[in-house]
Amino acid sequence: MHGERGFTLIESVVAIVVIGVALAGVISVFNQAVVGSVDPVIRKQMLVLAEEFMDEIHLKPYEVTSNSTPAGCARDTYNDVQDYNAYATSGKVCDLEGAEIAGLAGYSVAISVTPTTLPGVGEAFLIKVTVGKASESIHLYGWRTNFAGP
Repeated sequence: MHGERGFTLIESVVAIVVIGVALAGVISVFNQAVVGSVDPVIRKQMLVLAEEFMDEIHLKPYEVTSNSTPAGCARDTYNDVQDYNAYATSGKVCDLEGAEIAGLAGYSVAISVTPTTLPGVGEAFLIKVTVGKASESIHLYGWRTNFAGP
């Protein structure tokens, strides 16, 4: 049987082992890349939340007016831009009336409103909205000026 062609059992087993080790290495690299990246759906949700809060703040008047303190994480009594300064939630997102939105459990929101002056414009607020989930976060910055004047 010296004239037969093909692989021996030992050669086949060695080939399978070598291919298996190489495949395990490639899969390990892909696994690390997936674990280290943010889920695109979570990142998009954080961006949408930050944009929604920023839009809500931009729609409020610039001038400070008195209001009552809202209960919990509600924002229904906020009536000017500065009311949002130091607003924060941890592990939850609430609607205007303060009810937790179940589908957004695990997300946190922090807002800062800093008075400043812009050259050539005058008084302004620098608004920073931070939305996070687990170890990931997104920061959105915006400016609000007193375009209506005093």
